[in-house]
Amino acid sequence: MNPRQSASSSVPEPAATGLDGGDGDGGNDASGRADRATARRSPTRRVCAVTAAGCVAVLVPLLGTGLVVDESYEIRLPGDGATALLRAVLLVALCVQAGELAGVRLARGVRGVSAGLPRGWSKRAAWVGAAAAVGQLLLVAGSGSPLAGLSGSALVDAYATRPGLPALLEANAFLLAALCAASSRPGWAGVPLAAVVFGEALRAHPETDTPEVGVALTLVHLTSTALWAGGLLYVLRTRWCWRQEVAAGRELLLRYARPAVLLFAAITVTGVCSTLRRLPLAETFSTAYGRVLLAKLVLVLVVSGLALAARRRLRREVALPGAATGPARAEVVALAAVVLVSAVLTAVPLPPAP
Repeated sequence: MNPRQSASSSVPEPAATGLDGGDGDGGNDASGRADRATARRSPTRRVCAVTAAGCVAVLVPLLGTGLVVDESYEIRLPGDGATALLRAVLLVALCVQAGELAGVRLARGVRGVSAGLPRGWSKRAAWVGAAAAVGQLLLVAGSGSPLAGLSGSALVDAYATRPGLPALLEANAFLLAALCAASSRPGWAGVPLAAVVFGEALRAHPETDTPEVGVALTLVHLTSTALWAGGLLYVLRTRWCWRQEVAAGRELLLRYARPAVLLFAAITVTGVCSTLRRLPLAETFSTAYGRVLLAKLVLVLVVSGLALAARRRLRREVALPGAATGPARAEVVALAAVVLVSAVLTAVPLPPAP
């Protein structure tokens, strides 16, 4: 045997000694295992978070009405929990579809974007809204029991009632909105959605004195809320699709922020005017309507703070991309809470006229 070969064969390999890259490989393996474990835990956490949020979204309108009414010793309306839940679903469907219509127009105004728009939710939202409106109609026909409302005579009688007619109008309007969303002209869905808002305004103001004032205030209030909440949701979804194009995402959020200020002003003015028309100040803390309205006011203040934080961070996004995303997402969650509380507000007894 050659002495040089025997000498070279007796030298240990670097990998065996661990002095030349062995520790680094081990560190990479450890970090890789940690990343894989985090990736495995991430979907689980997401599913748990979505499940918990869904449970809260169902329980708040379903049980919240009974809690606030029992606290004030008022007479509960028949099927108030189911009514609040169905109206929450209807309002969410309205926000999603109206916000998508507005968000698509904003996104198409951003030039030089190679990425596409997110998958549309309009058709599904319209079908869900139609189902919620039909459920409300069955509750009206069955006097709080949807099974009792399945009879043909009860449904015919419900059509002639004040709450039954808006429910029928909203169900047909959502069906038309679904057809428009599936057609080549999805923008036409704005017309039946306007009918949904009009039906909600009619339902919310059964008073005999100046009902047109209340209907007009609710038209502006509900339209502004749907565009604000639904528009922000669609903008954030689009921004996620454009995450590789930071400048385009920032421009889209800026295009949304400008009209959002006007929407917030309209919501504030119409909300204050409607409250002064319907709620005597002396009944604010003693009635279920007043306490739910106060809870809604607190949530609106939280939304306002989050909106201000998002817009301040938006100015810094040139140096710190994505800085406004966190407050904007929190704003969407707070707006969803406002919608749930608003649904509860529609199912509690109205206070006596001031």
